[in-house]
Amino acid sequence: MKEPNKLFWNASLDQMKRGYIWDSSAEEYICLICGERFAQGRIYPVGEAWYEAEKAVRIHITREHGSVFRFLVELDKRYTGLTERQKELLTYFYQGVSDKQIATAMENGNTSTVRNQRFSFREKAKQAKVFLAIMELLEERPPGGVNPGELIDLPGSGVRMDDRFAITEQENAAIIKTYFPQGANGPISGFPKKEKRKIVILRQLIRRFKPGRQYSEQEVNEILKAAWDDFVTLRRYLIEYGFMGRLPDGSTYWVKE
Repeated sequence: MKEPNKLFWNASLDQMKRGYIWDSSAEEYICLICGERFAQGRIYPVGEAWYEAEKAVRIHITREHGSVFRFLVELDKRYTGLTERQKELLTYFYQGVSDKQIATAMENGNTSTVRNQRFSFREKAKQAKVFLAIMELLEERPPGGVNPGELIDLPGSGVRMDDRFAITEQENAAIIKTYFPQGANGPISGFPKKEKRKIVILRQLIRRFKPGRQYSEQEVNEILKAAWDDFVTLRRYLIEYGFMGRLPDGSTYWVKE
């Protein structure tokens, strides 16, 4: 099987699930599985129909690779940590097969074993989320690590918290001035790694959406594209940081109260 490329490993979780990324410098959508590129502004023929670049790359993934799920689940164990039996079970789950049907189809399987495996996978998913959060915080830490003097006690809890994330009005104004050189409603000059700056930028961007209204993914993309070419990254962070919600299939987005 073909090995995942560098683009794949550099992609965000959201991009891996989608199977492609947006290259703002080249203005192209790139398939993470095979590297094929689709230029923005060009129309691509598929059968008797024609599609714009982003739709074309989605169709390409389905036609050429089956699905992103299929590609991911078939990766070598050193990447997924999954046994062949676990891969088979996950494929059945993805296809919506009932526990009873799975037990019948698998050798030495029974319904209770399949049900227990579903629970086990959910627990692994929780662990993976925590570990991913730990690693992202590790990568975002300041040079030399966190200064113990920067930590504060939360009254009555015994928990210590990094007070770098407390944002004053002056800091908020300075960050907006730096990252919104054309004004708060204009484009951003870049997207920082530091949490405090991210939060200020995301809090400003979410104001471009109306609470109570439902948006399609295309509408969200168009609004964020006016702020930055890599609108996919902005959309992902708005969701991950709780500013925006969406349906599992990505068809509807909204501002979280």
